[in-house]
Amino acid sequence: MGVDYYKILQVDKNATDDDLKKAYRKLAMKWHPDKNPNNKKEAEAKFKQISEAYEVLSDSQKRAVYDQYGEEGLKGQMPPPGEGGPGGGATFFQTGDGPTMFRFNPRNADDIFAEFFGFSSPFGGMGGGGGGPGMRSGSRSFGGMFGDDIFSSYGEGRPTMNQTLRKAPPIENKLPCGLEELYKGTTKKMKISREIADASGKTLPVEEILTIDIKPGWKKGTKITFPEKGNEQPNVIPADLVFIIDEKPHSTFSREGNDLVVTQRISLAEALTGYTVHLTTLDGRTLTIPITNVIHPMYEEVVPKEGMPIPKEPSKRGNLRIKFNIKFPTRLTAEQKTGIKKLLAP
Repeated sequence: MGVDYYKILQVDKNATDDDLKKAYRKLAMKWHPDKNPNNKKEAEAKFKQISEAYEVLSDSQKRAVYDQYGEEGLKGQMPPPGEGGPGGGATFFQTGDGPTMFRFNPRNADDIFAEFFGFSSPFGGMGGGGGGPGMRSGSRSFGGMFGDDIFSSYGEGRPTMNQTLRKAPPIENKLPCGLEELYKGTTKKMKISREIADASGKTLPVEEILTIDIKPGWKKGTKITFPEKGNEQPNVIPADLVFIIDEKPHSTFSREGNDLVVTQRISLAEALTGYTVHLTTLDGRTLTIPITNVIHPMYEEVVPKEGMPIPKEPSKRGNLRIKFNIKFPTRLTAEQKTGIKKLLAP
């Protein structure tokens, strides 16, 4: 078929006139050469393609020829489908005694733009500067008249554009992580399946591997977003794929903010006479913490900088807080009671 006009305008083959206008408005504004001074040659070529695609698809007769015979049929020598008079930019002619032929002569891209928007160039500072392929400097004589205000009406994020392409809502998935993974950081590979659309608008299933770099210290609720990785469908911007960090329970530690908390079960005798805590850290080190203080039910031993890494300041860490569950005896003999009274007497 040669050039795919539907693909150039990013519409499907059933696109309505309204769809075509919205697509042309967006793309012509994006690729107008005056808006792209740093890559003007590429912009001029794209602008010309966009204009030509819009001119063909917005004219029912040209579109019918294109759908049946492709670009070659438009610009070459193919019989037109059905009857009807010539449209603008197309000519019918006889070749000897043969059938009537159809030939499409693309109009100047600037003329199409001016006709669509009602003025020539909305972009400031160009005046009547020289144009490249498909551009005529005279057709930009109004350059600078509107400055960049056109984008307040047609630019990204404004209501007009939002009506043109709706974005699908984000797809959120929980990503369970062990406390060790959040302590040290890790890389996870996630396989996803999604539908992508080809030039004709048909959708095809594809599988993709996404790499998620989990930084040390990330908290539950942290979001990792992969833009537009949802299913593709006509006239809808694909959804963002969002992974939300979730924290798996740990057998030893719990987390409070940037601190790690552990609870040790000890006897009353140990609480009163001293106790040594032995712990294996989340990165595999052994900590030995002797406690000589009397450990009362509300006692908490704080070990500085042995908590979780702080994501924005990787060299810093929270604290390790050791709490105690004191096991009291269920009963005491008369002799034990007497001995304790003597020992603890003021």
